[in-house]
Amino acid sequence: MARISGVDLPRTKRIEIGLTYIFGIGRHRSNVILSAAGVSPDVRVKDLTEDDVRKITRVLEEQGGVEGDLRKEISMNIKRLIEIGSYRGGRHRRNLPLRGQRTKTNARTRKGPRKGAVAKKKTV
Repeated sequence: MARISGVDLPRTKRIEIGLTYIFGIGRHRSNVILSAAGVSPDVRVKDLTEDDVRKITRVLEEQGGVEGDLRKEISMNIKRLIEIGSYRGGRHRRNLPLRGQRTKTNARTRKGPRKGAVAKKKTV
């Protein structure tokens, strides 16, 4: 099993798809990495040689920005927005949509399940 950037890639998939299991790598970036490393995108992960894995790892180190480093950078950016008190930071703090979406209806993924109306107790 090929292990790249601390992620075990699925053995039966093509390397072009297998690389997308690494956080920060999509289909396009996967193809760019493979062409820079000189590895065919049609090769299965189980058929990769150690030399191919080394080439891919070297290209990833040159390009940077995958897995733990990328996650840390994203969380630091969000933390910075919250600390400086920006509008986006406030939306992050309150778990609301950031990019201008309506929230009167929809936005249930971000806001969570609906809170039902609480009935008032009748006083006689």
